[in-house]
Amino acid sequence: MFKYKSSKDTGAKSWIYQRISGIALVVFAIGHYILMHFQPEAGKTYEAVFARMQFSWYRIIDLTFVTLALYHGLNGIWGIFRDYDLKSGTKITIISALLIFGLAFLFWAYYIVFSIPYGKPMP
Repeated sequence: MFKYKSSKDTGAKSWIYQRISGIALVVFAIGHYILMHFQPEAGKTYEAVFARMQFSWYRIIDLTFVTLALYHGLNGIWGIFRDYDLKSGTKITIISALLIFGLAFLFWAYYIVFSIPYGKPMP
């Protein structure tokens, strides 16, 4: 028959966070598009990217964009799997794989941004 699901089992919080991250990503994507495609002087060369990365606010925006995009994408994938009636072992395997991939990719992104030095560009 019908089984009551408590609110922690429904995925309501995940659904809300998915919508919030989606709205934030639209704002970030529009800002990125304007910066990279409507300002020719912004440039896409190493020197131009290095010059932008000298400002901490740009690094914060970049890391926030990557973090939100990663959360949004992995949460969406998990939402697809959550629609199926999976065994608990399969659920644990999938969520573990998503978490490992997500943390590895996030660590890599943060490492790249923080490895860009302040000051003069590297030769």
